[in-house]
Amino acid sequence: MERLTASIVLYDADRSLLRATVASLVLAGREAGVAVDLFLVDNGGSAAALDALPFPGDWRLQVLSGHGNVGFGRGHNLCIEAVGPWHLILNPDLELAPDALREALAFMREHPECGLLAPSAHWDDGRVQYLCKRKPAVLDLFLRGFAPGWLRRRFVSRLARYELQDLIGGGEHVVWDPPLASGCCMFFRSSVLRQLRGFDPRFFLYFEDFDLSLRAGAVSRIAYVPKVRVVHHGGHAARKGWRHIGMFVRGAALFYRIHGWRWW
Repeated sequence: MERLTASIVLYDADRSLLRATVASLVLAGREAGVAVDLFLVDNGGSAAALDALPFPGDWRLQVLSGHGNVGFGRGHNLCIEAVGPWHLILNPDLELAPDALREALAFMREHPECGLLAPSAHWDDGRVQYLCKRKPAVLDLFLRGFAPGWLRRRFVSRLARYELQDLIGGGEHVVWDPPLASGCCMFFRSSVLRQLRGFDPRFFLYFEDFDLSLRAGAVSRIAYVPKVRVVHHGGHAARKGWRHIGMFVRGAALFYRIHGWRWW
């Protein structure tokens, strides 16, 4: 049986969300006819969430712990030398559709030029979640993350363009080469991920996925594939308190220093 590797980085993980994520991965793996080697990277506070996960005994589950909170990207990088031919980067607050891995593998096999696949995502209530984006100006980040509703409404068309809504409108067509993909669910051809050496370890949390997307797009092609469906329960740094806002701002500053500032 073909094997697929996957990694999930945990910090103070919610037990019910993690169980749902792992259960969806197991179901999708069985639907795709692959066995999954799953790396759970515990950056801290998640020991209780790791009990009795719904993971098949004939698959491989490895918990990496004791390294402290090294951040999102560095956490995923801890298993980069052990990844198989396909590697799934997954958040612990995301559920895969039963056919997600089958559709992803079929697409990647048909399109060897694709190094990174991004799925179509929805919120719990079924609304489209625009995970692929154009490279943002600072104003776009402020409007989307922190501006009050009345101000965002004045920039609806600008934000829609940032979120690629002109290309991704809930349709079923593949969109090639979106500049940025979200780190909540990244399906990699592992040769590309190894070539890039994974995430840039200078990022702690936020924007490491944007940086990795730009680098992946420089050596291969990225594809948004709507047949690969997920439900994402997370997001919204501004709603998580001042600590997350600070990490968001620091991540953004590092991203712009590396890839160039654009204010407006």
